[in-house]
Amino acid sequence: MTKINLKNDASLLLIAIFILSASLGTCYGREGKRWRHSEAHPLKKGEGHRDGHQHHHQHHRRLSPKVMGDGYTVPHETMTSLAGSSGSTTTFNVLDYGAKGDGHADDTKAFEAAWAAACPVAASTLVVPSGSVFMVKPISFSGPNCKPGIVFQLDGKIIAPTSSQAWGSGLLQWIEFTKLTTIKIQGKGIIDGQGSVWWNDSPTVNPTDELDSISSTAQSPTNSSNDMISTNLSGMPSTKPTALRFYGSTDVTVNGITIQNSPQAHLKFDSCTDVQVFGVTITSPGNSPNTDGIHLQNSQNMLIYSTNIACGDDCVSIQTGCSNVYIHNVNCGPGHGISIGGLGKDNTKACVSNITVRDTTITGTLTGVRIKTWQGGSGSAQDIMFSNIQVSEVQTPIVIDQFYCDKGKCQNETAAVAVSGINYMNIKGTYTVQPVHFACSDSLPCIGVSLTTIQLKPVQGSHWYDPFCWETYGELKTATEPPISCLQKGKPSKLPSQLVSC
Repeated sequence: MTKINLKNDASLLLIAIFILSASLGTCYGREGKRWRHSEAHPLKKGEGHRDGHQHHHQHHRRLSPKVMGDGYTVPHETMTSLAGSSGSTTTFNVLDYGAKGDGHADDTKAFEAAWAAACPVAASTLVVPSGSVFMVKPISFSGPNCKPGIVFQLDGKIIAPTSSQAWGSGLLQWIEFTKLTTIKIQGKGIIDGQGSVWWNDSPTVNPTDELDSISSTAQSPTNSSNDMISTNLSGMPSTKPTALRFYGSTDVTVNGITIQNSPQAHLKFDSCTDVQVFGVTITSPGNSPNTDGIHLQNSQNMLIYSTNIACGDDCVSIQTGCSNVYIHNVNCGPGHGISIGGLGKDNTKACVSNITVRDTTITGTLTGVRIKTWQGGSGSAQDIMFSNIQVSEVQTPIVIDQFYCDKGKCQNETAAVAVSGINYMNIKGTYTVQPVHFACSDSLPCIGVSLTTIQLKPVQGSHWYDPFCWETYGELKTATEPPISCLQKGKPSKLPSQLVSC
């Protein structure tokens, strides 16, 4: 009978188990490698690195984030590993998260995943690389739990979907950054809202309706703006989105990028503080309806400069809740000029103060610098300075309109937003309809309106009107061209004893 050697047999059994486990590990490793390859964007020849970012550094970050509300939140285990890894990168390229960048594939999930990875890393950079076009559906980069100092480096092109299915019943914004601290969007890239499918879908919107609100003696609407308005063909929702919106954020910088062809407003700030916008280009056709360039609302400490804006509505629109806004060295046109308001719509309270617009060129617009309020509102617009403004072929360069109405007919009301402390200094150039139009409330006249060095000449061959003033009080500090004799000196004999304060 053969003698069993237990010691030798045990050794053989251990060796067999080791070989089997190694084989299984190889299989799983290859499977994981194949998964990573399918997730990564294929490299073209000579593209081992993108924007200095090494692809192999990112593989360990491709963890699927969990959906939390409207946005993405990094899982706790990922947050922990990122925080504890001293050698972790701070750059996150959307191509490493599955973006195709071919202008056709839906890259929304890749942008959400890249943001989820960048969010918990202080001073991280999310890269949208040059040479690619990314189609992205409505997206919110939400930030209550994000670290400060994120940079959104936009060097490629992001385009909006043009199918109605992507928008559901309608959304107020396409790309949104919300509740962030120290967020910067910079680069040489483009955000393209592809708005023509929306503009052609607005048969009831006439961008020249505002002409009638200035004065029955001012001018008649032109027909050129109606050429783009046609019957509903594309079936897009009636609610049109803003291209890029910031909400509830502090220390925001937008620099260098181009925003074009938004369905509605191009760049909007709502409830933000400490904002800088510079070196930005905003462009859409002059007859694209309601396409404000930059829209400010409930925001303070805003600085906008060295920016070019061409659009179908206000180049800059300053709404209620704004204060300490400084705008300089902006080129505006075509469009409707730089406007404060309309304030007080639907009998609401509006408060705007400490606004400066200077060293700005306005060309071929509906108005130059304008304050517009609705009848029936309350609150105030005060301490506003317009200086060193060069206008060229602007229909009405200087406007205060307290009878603003963007629809066919508005009800007459006695309540009004109080307008005071409005200073115009060194405004020069040419106009095509009327140099100055001050239409203030009968019950609450405009006070403290001063004009210094106003030199406005009519364009030869245009049909123009004299300056117009109604219930407007203030001071001519120098002679003006043309003479603005309709401005009443001092203050009105009677003012309401009680005003709604801000």
